[in-house]
Amino acid sequence: MATAVTAQEKRVAELNVISRKQRSLWGDALYRLLRNRAAVVGLIVIALAALIAIFAPLISPYDPLEQHGKDGLMEPIWTKFFGSKFTNPAYFFGSDTLGRDILSRLIYSSRVSLIIGFVPVAIVVGIGLPVYVGGAVDDFLMRVTDVVYAFPDLLFVIIIVATLRGTALGAAYDGLLVIFVGIAVVNWVGVARLVRGQVLSVKNREFVEAARAIGAGPGRIMRRHVFPNILAPVIVTVAFAIPGAMLTESVLSFLGIGIIPPTPTWGVMINEGFIVFSTTPWAVLLPSFCISIVLLAFTFVGDGLRDALDPRSKM
Repeated sequence: MATAVTAQEKRVAELNVISRKQRSLWGDALYRLLRNRAAVVGLIVIALAALIAIFAPLISPYDPLEQHGKDGLMEPIWTKFFGSKFTNPAYFFGSDTLGRDILSRLIYSSRVSLIIGFVPVAIVVGIGLPVYVGGAVDDFLMRVTDVVYAFPDLLFVIIIVATLRGTALGAAYDGLLVIFVGIAVVNWVGVARLVRGQVLSVKNREFVEAARAIGAGPGRIMRRHVFPNILAPVIVTVAFAIPGAMLTESVLSFLGIGIIPPTPTWGVMINEGFIVFSTTPWAVLLPSFCISIVLLAFTFVGDGLRDALDPRSKM
C-alpha cells in the first residue's frame, strides 16, 4: 500500500513539473540573478545612486559651487561627539577649503560619475559589437585591435586626454567629452576581441548549420541565432566595464587632467581635499567611500550576471 501511494505521489509530482510553465532563457536568468543576495544589494545601491543623481537639485542642501568662506574646513557633524569644535549643523558632511558643502558636492558628483560609467561603455559596445565581419576586413581590424591592445590602458587614456585637453574638444562640457573619447578608444578592443571569439565559436554550431541548410541568409543567422548566443558574455563584460570607466575618471581627475574644476566629481573632490588631508581627512575619505561603494555594487552585479547567465552554474 505504501509503495502504491509513493508511486502515485511521484506521478503527481511529475505531472506538476510537466504542466508548470517553463521560464524563458532570460526569465530564468532574471530568477537566478534575484536569488543572488549580493547582486540584489548591488542593484539597490546602483538604483539609489541613480535616483540621487536624477533628483540632485531637489535633495541637495546647497548649490555645489556656492562658497561660504567663513565656514571653510568644517568637519562632519558626527565628529562633534569625539570632541571636534569645528562643526556646524548646516554642513552635515562638513565643508571644503572654500566653504563649499561636501554633501551637496557628493550628490552632484554622482551625476558625472554615472554618466562617465554608462556613456563611454555604450560607445565601446556600439563600436565593438559589429566589428566582426569576416574575411580580409576582419584580419585588418584584428591587427588594429592588437596594436591598440598593446598599449597600457590607463597610460593610453592619460596620453589622449592630456594631448586633447588644450583643444576645443578638451574644453567641451568641462572635459567630459574628451574623457568619453579616451575611454572609448582604449576599451573598444576588449569588446571587439570578445565578440570575435564568441562569433567564431558559435557560427559553426549545429543550430547555425541547420539554419544555413534551410536557406537562412547571413543577416538572419547573425540576428536570430548568433547574436542572442553571444549576448550573455557581452552583458557581463559591460557590467564590469562600467565601474572601470568610473575609476578611470576618478584617477584622471585626481591627477588633475580629468574633469575641469569647479565641476564636482568624486575624483576632483579627492584631488582638492588631499591638500588638507593632514588637517581634516574627511574631504578625501567621503568621496573615496562613495567611489568604493558604487564600484563594489557594480562588481556584485557583474558577478551575479555572470552566474545567472551561465546555465552550468549552481545557485
